[in-house]
Amino acid sequence: MNPTLLVVDDDPAQRRLLQAMAERSGYRVLTAEGGQQALDILEGPQGDGVSLVMLDLVMPGMDGLSVLKRVRPAKPALPIIVLTAQGGIDTAVTAMRTGADDFLVKPASVERIQVSIQNALKIKALNGEIQRLKKRAENRFGFQDLIARAPAMRDVLRMAERAAQSGIPILIEGESGVGKEVIARAIQGASDRAGKPFVTVNCGAIPENLIESILFGHEKGAFTGAHDKHLGKFQEANGGTLFLDEIGELRLDMQVKLLRAIQQGEIDPVGAKRPVKIDIRLISATNRNLAEMVKAGTFREDLFYRLNVFPISIPPLRQRKDDIAPLAAHFIERFAVEEGKKVLGLEREAQELLLRYDWPGNIRQLENAIFRAVVLTDASQLRVADFPHVAAQLGVEYEIPVYAPPTEQPAETAKAAPAPAPVGEGAGPVALTTTDGHLRKLEDVEHDLIRLAITRYEGQMSEVARRLGIGRSTLYRKLREMGIETGDSAAA
Repeated sequence: MNPTLLVVDDDPAQRRLLQAMAERSGYRVLTAEGGQQALDILEGPQGDGVSLVMLDLVMPGMDGLSVLKRVRPAKPALPIIVLTAQGGIDTAVTAMRTGADDFLVKPASVERIQVSIQNALKIKALNGEIQRLKKRAENRFGFQDLIARAPAMRDVLRMAERAAQSGIPILIEGESGVGKEVIARAIQGASDRAGKPFVTVNCGAIPENLIESILFGHEKGAFTGAHDKHLGKFQEANGGTLFLDEIGELRLDMQVKLLRAIQQGEIDPVGAKRPVKIDIRLISATNRNLAEMVKAGTFREDLFYRLNVFPISIPPLRQRKDDIAPLAAHFIERFAVEEGKKVLGLEREAQELLLRYDWPGNIRQLENAIFRAVVLTDASQLRVADFPHVAAQLGVEYEIPVYAPPTEQPAETAKAAPAPAPVGEGAGPVALTTTDGHLRKLEDVEHDLIRLAITRYEGQMSEVARRLGIGRSTLYRKLREMGIETGDSAAA
């Protein structure tokens, strides 16, 4: 899903100009003709989907500054770009102090507006990623930070939120890559242990001869090579949460020691003379069927019952298709910032492709596919061709894009466009005579010629002015006098 812009302006021509410009750049657009209507959108159900606001200052009723004062406290991270014909220093300072992220004076060129939008969205994405990393580092990642809108996730989140209110042991079940650790972090962030240590242990990735030392720690000199004292993961997590991922991979002799640690609330570091008391919240996770492993004798039954006090099962991504689009949008925003790419979102066909695929690797596979696509693309939106492995497995044919490296061109040819058709009497794009054979007024011919140029050169006002042989300021003046609507907001 591409970013959504909210255009707020009481001038209908200006709204249409900004909307056309934004839509040509790949953005989705909402419009409001006044301050109160803008607030209704931002404070309503559509408000959370708005990525940026383009706001006129001078409007009847509630003006732009009043909107800023209402919106900024409630949505401090929402980028707001102010456009106004009153370009005085005092006005700019007031708008920026009130919370505007940028200040543009009408008429502003399409290029200037596009750069302002791109910069504001990039800063928003950077700030969002910083906040996520900060919450993760401080172990305050909560349920409000999850992307889980699918109906299949409602019961999961409801149960997880209830479990967070107590210290009950939790077993999270689900296929690899469904986000078991993310749910565990959200439980920690919503509990009274938020901000305390969150220690993750992948039980399947620990060498067998080091499992006991890594989990429970060791004393100096406990074995050859133990030159220093090591606390172990249980003591590192003391006061916080210990997340044991892939608990089904833990060997049987270590399952016995883990059971004792859970039952007694104490551990025996290797080489220690006495046990050490611990206070942890235990969350385990597995992609295996532990009940079947108990029957097969590869997992202790008593440990299973200790871990499986509050089971939570996370459905695979193929059963929660409603999460694919928002997850993809999140990954695109994140990787576009990290890689310095101007990728806005997905083309409709690409989004439909992702929705059709079953994603056996779940969210992790989707994340890696988006990462690869963002790195390789040179387009503003990801296309079917940017997901060749997915398209191949679904049997979808696509055209391989050819990305030509940019070449420097002379100023006269850098924005080449089709030459206008010849204009003849009574025929062609611009008629010179009326239906009864008389010459048309010069003003009317000029009016039509400017319209033709704007259409022919797709609203690129610099090119329009150059082709007409007039300055841009003269072109903008004529546009205002004639009331011509274009795709370039500079005309307003």
